[in-house]
Amino acid sequence: MQKQESKKISVVSKDVPPAIGPYSQAVIANNFLYASGMLPVNPLSLKIESADIKLQTEQIFKNITSLLSTVNLGLNDIIKTTVFLKDMSTFTQMNEVYAKCFEGCDVLPARSAVEVSRLPKDVLIEIEIIALLK
Repeated sequence: MQKQESKKISVVSKDVPPAIGPYSQAVIANNFLYASGMLPVNPLSLKIESADIKLQTEQIFKNITSLLSTVNLGLNDIIKTTVFLKDMSTFTQMNEVYAKCFEGCDVLPARSAVEVSRLPKDVLIEIEIIALLK
């Protein structure tokens, strides 16, 4: 059986905070977009502007929406999310914002949510996504 070569394309959006390390904001491969974990960084100020889990979650979804729009996708195209929380006691508050973001989507994405001991820039939350290309 002959192995078919997969093409990978890096996705870069000026409307999303730049990667803080040697990685792509997102990569397209095999009809999927794999986004790196998003932090609640305001793309204009490049700062974390709130210590509130709900506001940090909202900022992440603004960033995710901006990244997806770069390749003509939206939240409805997300098929999997992974949510990293600094403190699982904030799950309910995060989930309220998360649910509002996906209101009206045909199919809710699969999701994992885990508590971690620490996140980059000492944020409360990080979210990564996988989306299906149209």
